[in-house]
Amino acid sequence: MSAAAIELEGMCKSFGRVEIIRNVSLSITKGERHAIIGPNGAGKSTMFNLITGKYHPTSGTVRLHGEVVDQLKPYEINRRGLSRSFQITNIFAKMTVFENIRCGLLWSMNYKYSFWHLVDRQPGLTARAHEILEQINMADKHATLAGVLTYAEQRALEIGITIAGGADIIMLDEPTAGMSASETEYIVELIRKVTENKTLVVVEHDMGVVFDLADRISVLVYGEIIASDTPQNVRANPAVQEAYLGTVLEGAD
Repeated sequence: MSAAAIELEGMCKSFGRVEIIRNVSLSITKGERHAIIGPNGAGKSTMFNLITGKYHPTSGTVRLHGEVVDQLKPYEINRRGLSRSFQITNIFAKMTVFENIRCGLLWSMNYKYSFWHLVDRQPGLTARAHEILEQINMADKHATLAGVLTYAEQRALEIGITIAGGADIIMLDEPTAGMSASETEYIVELIRKVTENKTLVVVEHDMGVVFDLADRISVLVYGEIIASDTPQNVRANPAVQEAYLGTVLEGAD
């Protein structure tokens, strides 16, 4: 059994004649915080979607904890311990914050398709939902409709839903996009806290966030990984500097 949480081997993805991902191989260690960066159009979202099952690779292999999963559906991958967020916030806007978190817990707490359980009468479910609300600093918002939360609060709620299922691999797609500096700082600290002892994979454009959060960074350019190393080594890599024209990485201190 492999020690890696996620392994990509020779992964390629084409849409018609357009090749988006080109022979990508990558190993992400259990417990690692790994960032995937690259210029616009590099294939980051496609790679993210290949790992999480939204797309199947044209060729190559995706493994989760050593198990081949590249032909599984997203919900099947989720049930093997991987949970993700999206670029566009996905929450139940007309439900309360508490109800959103409770929905995220149902399957992992073995309620599944049970029509004879009244969720309001399940003390274990309620208690666990409140624990997660404390984790994401939203206990005081438990009765608030999710749709009226601020943007940063909605992203925090989505992170709470993402971790509610008990997954040991968390994948976040641009979690700080569109945020102010203070909101970004808040979300980064939240991510650091709720993913402790878990494997984190994050796609992010904000280089300050990337260099602050990641143990290792992979740089994707035109569908190929040109570097995968520590933040310090990636920052000093001439090929990475050229890909970013030297501007973004210099400003990431």
